[in-house]
Amino acid sequence: MELSGARKFKDHNKFYFSSSLKLIIEYIRRYVYETDKQVFILISLFTAILITLNYHFDINGYIQKKSSFPIKLILWYIVFLSAFIIPHWLLYLQREKKNDTTTPRLFWLFILFAPAIFSLKISLNVTIIHLPDQSWENYWNHIIYWPLLFLIVTTILIITWATFDNKQPFYGFTLKGFDMKPYLIMPILMLPLIGMASTQPDFLDTYPKLKIIGMVSAETDFSWWHKLLFELSYGSDFITTELFFRGFLVLAFIKWAGKDAILPMAVFYCTIHFGKPLGECISSYFGGLLLGIIVYNTRSILGGLLVHLGIAWMMELGSYIGNVYK
Repeated sequence: MELSGARKFKDHNKFYFSSSLKLIIEYIRRYVYETDKQVFILISLFTAILITLNYHFDINGYIQKKSSFPIKLILWYIVFLSAFIIPHWLLYLQREKKNDTTTPRLFWLFILFAPAIFSLKISLNVTIIHLPDQSWENYWNHIIYWPLLFLIVTTILIITWATFDNKQPFYGFTLKGFDMKPYLIMPILMLPLIGMASTQPDFLDTYPKLKIIGMVSAETDFSWWHKLLFELSYGSDFITTELFFRGFLVLAFIKWAGKDAILPMAVFYCTIHFGKPLGECISSYFGGLLLGIIVYNTRSILGGLLVHLGIAWMMELGSYIGNVYK
């Protein structure tokens, strides 16, 4: 009886995960079928041009070297606005051909406003704690920094939501109809790729994040709880990212652009990875599309948040192991 019950439980879970993955595949199939192929290819080529320009001219490095907050803010705004408004404009022209031009002025104001939020987020570099040891000063400021950015971005989005969008749940923060099980398997499917990446020099030069937050010396004594606290703080940044990109850039724009809100979000999302290894930057475009498609169909960002956090922390763990055995 116990063996039979265990077998039934296993068969039930196998069927459940299979049906859940089939549903996600159906979301993707429907999106591909309904999206204009020429516009999709054109916007994908535009994304490839942005990536090429960044890694050839090191746009990210050039901006990061600027010490002035206003200059950083303006330069990142130009990059993000270009990545966001051009895809939306191309999709708007495609809708115009179909005589679907009921887009209000507020839509374009939101397009101008959205890159400013993330430009502010990525340009802020506030030193709150001052310590004699630079490594520890950098460490504790990062522990505060990411949650602080989450509070700033969330506050801006709450005000925006309360003013313009309060007829829907707060940009995807809803448990209605949400089921976490299908999303738990998606990070597991990434394990082979993360394992391969954890052997690559450019990946190990970038991760884990703890070693690149500043001039962390080999003598710095980071205990296990220091590392855990850092990873939890680092994880808060992914909540900010999911809320902004999948919550705001998709769910706030659906009422104007429908499924066309997904593609510009993915291009914008790709540009925030300009400082990452090339493979990660390229994959972020397709990852952004996948998460955007899921959010568009479920109206919840919680699944994407589970996937994003799972993959991010597995990359951290993989890099810790990879740096030990390299």
